Amino acid sequence: MADVFAGLVAGLGNPGRQYEGTRHNFGFLVLDEVLRRLDASRDWQVHQLQDKPGKLQLWRLDGPDTRWLALKPLAFMNLSGEAVGQTARYYRILPEDVLILHDELDLPLGRMKLKFGGGPAGHNGIRSVISHLGGDGFHRLRLGVGRPAPGETREYVLTGFAPQERPVFDAVLAEAADGVLQFLSGARKPAQERINRFRPAEP
Repeated sequence: MADVFAGLVAGLGNPGRQYEGTRHNFGFLVLDEVLRRLDASRDWQVHQLQDKPGKLQLWRLDGPDTRWLALKPLAFMNLSGEAVGQTARYYRILPEDVLILHDELDLPLGRMKLKFGGGPAGHNGIRSVISHLGGDGFHRLRLGVGRPAPGETREYVLTGFAPQERPVFDAVLAEAADGVLQFLSGARKPAQERINRFRPAEP
């Protein structure tokens, strides 16, 4: 019988070194920061799992009073829901206990929103997750990257953050990781309030 978990947190992105650090991989970047912090924590233990090498990366997160799974799908963004759905079903995790971390064009860099439910809003990764979880009843952390000029979306999301954007990016990364850790510890509503009211400091 599969272990019992409080939930699944998944970062979305594209696999491959050419996509590292790009806007579309914001979900990967936040999950990496969460894993880094938990691995250094005296209260949490992080265990790398190898259920399906090459298709996903999976970690078991053992906290003081809770246990979570962390996931990176290794398919491209528009297929990432397959790994999320398969993992949730195998470990008997309900959609309402799934948290997806992803980039969001409809929010500017420096803003983020933690919400439950809703449509994909043009995000192919979220569309795939909705398809494989059988509905939109899951949590998602929308990480703002801003919207480019019309017709430039693909090139824009596959580029990295500009040097002048790095201070804001670093502030968001730190606050997003704090919010996710709060969510994993069971304080879902406070985590939502914290994340949704965040504004980066003026330079």
